[in-house]
Amino acid sequence: MCIRHSVPACPPFGMGYVDVRDVADLHVRAMTDPVAAGERFLAVAGHSLRVVDVARILHDRLGERAAKVPTRELPVWLTRALATVNPELRLLKHQLGRDLDATGAKAEKLLGWKARPIEDTIADTAESLLAHGIGA
Repeated sequence: MCIRHSVPACPPFGMGYVDVRDVADLHVRAMTDPVAAGERFLAVAGHSLRVVDVARILHDRLGERAAKVPTRELPVWLTRALATVNPELRLLKHQLGRDLDATGAKAEKLLGWKARPIEDTIADTAESLLAHGIGA
């Protein structure tokens, strides 16, 4: 998603997000806690968010600096039609209209892992990208 350049609307799908700092924390816990032996853990903060939800978080947290981020979601049928001529959308064709939902509940229960609020992660990421001249 571009912060500085306008695109008309968000593609219609959702997925899980997590802060890399929380991933590192989970890795350390999984390596050092005997209860984690032989287990697998998903590092996901909460439930999936649709791309439009991420855009709205950016608007709420970054204000005017996210003015060009779209806050509308394209209909699935229109996105599929546009994907026939847009290579970037074509890459998403199997995700359109779906929410790829997963949780870190197992890591929370077995290891006491707690991800930071995803709204903070999204805002922190955008702030970092902008500070480094990225996000366009």
